[in-house]
This record gives sequence, C-alpha cells and structure tokens, in this order.
Amino acid sequence: MKNVAFPFHFDGRGRTATANDDDHIRQMIEQLLFTSPGERVNRPDFGSGLLQLAFAPNSQELAGALQFTMQAALQQYLGDLIELQELQVTTEEAILRVEVKYKVRRTQQQNVAQFSQGGIGA
Repeated sequence: MKNVAFPFHFDGRGRTATANDDDHIRQMIEQLLFTSPGERVNRPDFGSGLLQLAFAPNSQELAGALQFTMQAALQQYLGDLIELQELQVTTEEAILRVEVKYKVRRTQQQNVAQFSQGGIGA
C-alpha cells in the first residue's frame, strides 16, 4: 500500500506524490502537531493545540503545557505505530521548538523528528 505524501502534491509525472513508511510516519506526526482540535470535522478532538497558542506569552509554562498535550495526542492517535520515547518542547525568544524521539513499532527503528514554530508571542 502506498502512502499519500503530506502536504498533498503531485510528483514529476503528474501523479499523486507518495511517501515511504518512515516519511509517512513523520508526516503524520507533523499533521497531528499542527492541527488544531476542532479543525477536522469527523475527528474534532484530533490535534495538539500548538497553533492555538501561537499568540500566547512564550514561557516555560507554555512549553510544559504543550509538552503534556502533545504527548497525550501522540499516544492517542499514533500509539499503534510509534512508541514515544521522548518529547521535548523548548522556547527560545520567539521560537517554539519540538523534538520527538520515537521508535517505529513495526521495524523497531529509532527516529527523531524536529519541528519549530516561529512567531510565538514574546
């Protein structure tokens, strides 16, 4: 089975672009982190709330709250595909950084995905 690439686009042949299994899992993590709860009609609780806090004051409390909600979302929606090993949320001036360390359950391969969101209120 082929995985549709995220974000959706066409490949060089004009067909729907696909992603290998490792890239697809990373893309699913990205979708979960950057989807706001309520954004998906059939899954209103899907998402982490990261973007809802884009204008909240940047602080260690914000980072801690985000870490808690993102960890719960990752375990709920991707727990059958990955084993979450570590989730770090750090703030640096106006940038929020998220690092997800996980193991793919099917292959036992360890991976690290890093994401950052600029423009967080100072």
